[in-house]
Amino acid sequence: MQEIACPAPSGDVTVSVESIPFSDLPGQSRLFREYQADPLSLRKYYPTAVASHTDIADRVNDVLKHHTADRSILCEALEDMNRKFGAPQTTLDNIASLREPDCVAVVSGQQSGLFTGPLYTIYKALSAVKMAECLRGRGIKAVPVFWIATEDHDFEEVSKTFVLNSEGRIVELKNQPKRCHEELPVGYIKLDDSIRETIDVLIAELLPTEFSAELRAIVEESWTPQNYFGDAFATQLTSLLGKYGLIMLCPLDSRLKGLASPVYRDAIMRSAEIVEALRKRSDELVADGYQAQVFIGDDYFPLFWQSRDGSRHSLKKSETGTLRTRDGSREFTLDQLAEIAEREPTRFSPSVVLRSVVQDHLLPTICYFGGAAEIAYFAQSGEVYRVLDRPITPILHRQSFTMVESRHARSLKKYELRFTDLFAGLDSLLPRIVDEYLNADTAGLIAEVEARINSELDRLDLNLAAVDPTLANNLEKRRRKIIYHIESIRNKFRHSQFSRDEVIRRRLETMFAAILPHEHLQERSLNILYFVDRFGTDFVDWIYNSIDLSDKGHRVVSL
Repeated sequence: MQEIACPAPSGDVTVSVESIPFSDLPGQSRLFREYQADPLSLRKYYPTAVASHTDIADRVNDVLKHHTADRSILCEALEDMNRKFGAPQTTLDNIASLREPDCVAVVSGQQSGLFTGPLYTIYKALSAVKMAECLRGRGIKAVPVFWIATEDHDFEEVSKTFVLNSEGRIVELKNQPKRCHEELPVGYIKLDDSIRETIDVLIAELLPTEFSAELRAIVEESWTPQNYFGDAFATQLTSLLGKYGLIMLCPLDSRLKGLASPVYRDAIMRSAEIVEALRKRSDELVADGYQAQVFIGDDYFPLFWQSRDGSRHSLKKSETGTLRTRDGSREFTLDQLAEIAEREPTRFSPSVVLRSVVQDHLLPTICYFGGAAEIAYFAQSGEVYRVLDRPITPILHRQSFTMVESRHARSLKKYELRFTDLFAGLDSLLPRIVDEYLNADTAGLIAEVEARINSELDRLDLNLAAVDPTLANNLEKRRRKIIYHIESIRNKFRHSQFSRDEVIRRRLETMFAAILPHEHLQERSLNILYFVDRFGTDFVDWIYNSIDLSDKGHRVVSL
């Protein structure tokens, strides 16, 4: 157990951190577990894997040698967009550093979710910040960059987020402005007046605290009608993390599209090689006992077509070798697409397997912090780097946390529960909690009666066996029914006792909602605003102080 001092309005508070191996958590893929345990053993799939984050420093010269994008154009675009997002001087200073030819970037990124989406968005960003500071401490010029995936068009996924309300129950918040459709990239969606209603719902659901006014100001200054969804996301993230110098990057900027043009063109002309390599790698993963990541069909193409109305359409290879938009409205030859990529690169956006290559062409990326799914994807998409003859960027797992408030920590201690016990679910833990803590007398009486019945039936069984063996067999069948009915009574007693003790029931239900919302890791659902409402913006510093890049486990932080 590690103890860490963190700032608070009333003076420093101490949080304790316990690290749990991902192998102890359910639902983790074999590929991810093995990568966390020993990344060097998977060099077949991750050629530039490192044993420790401290080894990343060895890549500086190679990264700088291969970075060819115009830093002046890059940083001009970054400065303009970050000023728009309200960036403080620390961020602008980092952009100035990035202009210099000896500066590298530590990168992470995520879709632009409502109110910044789930907690892991914050964990990704601060992991990059921590790594950049680690490199600077070793005399290496490095800055943190957050890639906002505004080109994605899965708006349904990012239009909602979750908080715990004043009663400790999970509440879904959702906002879908008018005039948005499923093919429109998130970055092109404009907020409308409905965002005010969503903010009102957020504030009404949260418990009123001394920090509620500050929280509302942060949200209302970011999420305003007529602001773009991606810009609102970036503005709020800047408001929370800007002091750390985090640089926001929106890839929709036309100047960045221009810098990405050579990658688009290469990917178009070598698309057949990319598809072949991805499918071969998928087969290799399956043959080695892992799961294939991105399905690659015969008609797959690594770029999307951006229509003039802003909508994003997949390109599919036809039987004659041409490329058609999914809706059939446009058809191109490879040469035509390559020419458009040079002349009008804003008409393209990369698929998931090409996006990291584009990212690492624009930026002098020394490493990328991703989640478990991204690490698994990279085992396959790393082949795109090889086909396009570009250096493969190492991927590191972002820090992973579960935040446990003191009241829930007390409940865990009271009922002698470990964090990993909770994955069994409340219904599975209920028998022990009732029998040992709520009504041990009745639970003991039921167990005693069951034992006495079994003892008497054993005595009767011996007697009947001597008289007629068939009577003993008949007794065994009836014994099973008797024990079944006793177990049924026991279960009804447990549920009745649990329901009657409303205080304890609510305590346990809210604990599960807070620690494992939707029966998954907290970081995948809950929004940071719940914790900002409870603890103020100092909570961001608590996260930052709890980061340990040498720890490859899941960190449970008791607040």
